[in-house]
Amino acid sequence: MKVLTIKEPWATLIIDGYKKYEFRSWKTKYRGKILIHAGMDLESDMAKKFADYNLNCMKGAIIGEAELVDCILVDEKFHDDLIKMDSIVYGQSNHVETYAWKLENVEKYNEPIYVKGKLGLWNYDVVEQLIINK
Repeated sequence: MKVLTIKEPWATLIIDGYKKYEFRSWKTKYRGKILIHAGMDLESDMAKKFADYNLNCMKGAIIGEAELVDCILVDEKFHDDLIKMDSIVYGQSNHVETYAWKLENVEKYNEPIYVKGKLGLWNYDVVEQLIINK
């Protein structure tokens, strides 16, 4: 299963339905189900922007899943459309936003799966993890 580690509060914003796009400096051809892993880092300056959202940010856990349906090169028009959609979520960030990974069919897990994350798009073997945890 493919997994993407995302810093908080961004991972929780996706899982809670506020954020429909995840931004990366690189593109991907992968399409399909993807697990959302909340990384160990919390961008506290960004988290302050979302104080009214009542987010329950996690660290070091797979918190849900989504379907990656598109990878869009972010141009000025696309960026402006995102700002019109939600200026708080898609406003200023600390990251390079070259590609927007469009996420749909987001599902939040009732129980997080604690696992160490990795850089990039990585694989998680559910069966292997079950054996390790026995």
